[in-house]
Amino acid sequence: MLSQKSKYALKALGYLAKNQAGGPVLISTISKEKKIPQAFLENIFHELKKAGFLTSHRGRFGGYTLSDDPSKTKLSSIIRVVNGPLAMLPCVSLNFYATCDDCCEETCGLRGIFQDARDALLQVLENRYLSDIMDKDVE
Repeated sequence: MLSQKSKYALKALGYLAKNQAGGPVLISTISKEKKIPQAFLENIFHELKKAGFLTSHRGRFGGYTLSDDPSKTKLSSIIRVVNGPLAMLPCVSLNFYATCDDCCEETCGLRGIFQDARDALLQVLENRYLSDIMDKDVE
């Protein structure tokens, strides 16, 4: 399941992607518009800025902008920064691999199924971008 932190990060970045033409956006504006607690969003944005997804702008017209084009920023990359591994088990993670403490990989019946689940999820998230999750205009 997607963590609340990842959900907030994706919602906020989707908002920035849609509104980037207007210049930098304040965290307070995003917090209010997307109903995300501001203190929590500040922590998330700190991580995203450190990872290179965001640029902060100081001064009277300050705020945040995306560092790259929304059509080039993969959803999988954002989730990995904010949430960690996409895989449900550490023994099937591609980027955060760790052996399970309580089983043997050679005989584990779960491993193959969860590798398939990881691959299916990766197929979607590696081919979806911030531009795909921007809110739709109401007609």
